[in-house]
Amino acid sequence: MFRTFTAASVAALFALPALACDGFEAHDAYARTSTAMSQSGAAFMIIHNHGDTDCHIAGARSDVAARTELHTHSEDAQGVMRMIHVEEGFALPADGEIVLERGGHHVMFMGLNQTLAQDDVVEVTFVFGDGAEKTVEVPVDLERQPQAHGHSHGHSHSHSHSHSHGD
Repeated sequence: MFRTFTAASVAALFALPALACDGFEAHDAYARTSTAMSQSGAAFMIIHNHGDTDCHIAGARSDVAARTELHTHSEDAQGVMRMIHVEEGFALPADGEIVLERGGHHVMFMGLNQTLAQDDVVEVTFVFGDGAEKTVEVPVDLERQPQAHGHSHGHSHSHSHSHSHGD
């Protein structure tokens, strides 16, 4: 009876859909702060899904900060750009990509536990809708210009905007 249970259990595991985002790949990652004394920072990168299944990035975390959130910028009726927490996360379509960039989607570090110095490396763990996780090593590049990865849309925004968390 034990063998039957074990064989059935193994068969059930193979019948489950693949966990996480098997096609997940991050490129051109970097993190930065606005100033050496900043209590917040951000990470930017291009995230690809080379798989044939849509993925959902539900959140992110990092030991570098008290809170790590997925953020984006949104223009209000007065033309002011505001950073907002994207509580529902980011959709990552099959064979698609998400560009995390200044002035757009990004990973926000709030309440930094340490100074982010040039060439340090921080780990960012992305948590998917199914509970699976993928960790990316992100180098700190305080000198990088927004256009450096080729996906800038011509906007120039600093991280000094107010935070609206869309309650």
